[in-house]
Amino acid sequence: MAVVTSHMLNSVDGSHADGVHVRLVNIATGEVVFDTSTGKGGRLSQDVANPDPKAEYEIAIDAGAFWAALGQPTRVTEIALRFRMPQPDATYHSPIILSPNGYSVWVSE
Repeated sequence: MAVVTSHMLNSVDGSHADGVHVRLVNIATGEVVFDTSTGKGGRLSQDVANPDPKAEYEIAIDAGAFWAALGQPTRVTEIALRFRMPQPDATYHSPIILSPNGYSVWVSE
């Protein structure tokens, strides 16, 4: 079983980005693999049973709703990150630093 993880941070005040809506979709099939939100500490950890190693997945992060809930105007409404999961038992980690007008993301294992 693969695991998709993230740690999201609010770059405005340095806090953890709790409650950010996140959805993972298999692009080829349209299957929603998970639909959840970051927990306390801005953390996401979701198991993915039997990921297709050849498929491309898209993780969509609802940054606009996060900033709206904080009363912060934003130009970035959604962050979309496409990636593959070639090893069915690996952890795929993408830390994200959120800003009202941009973001930083990187992929690590």
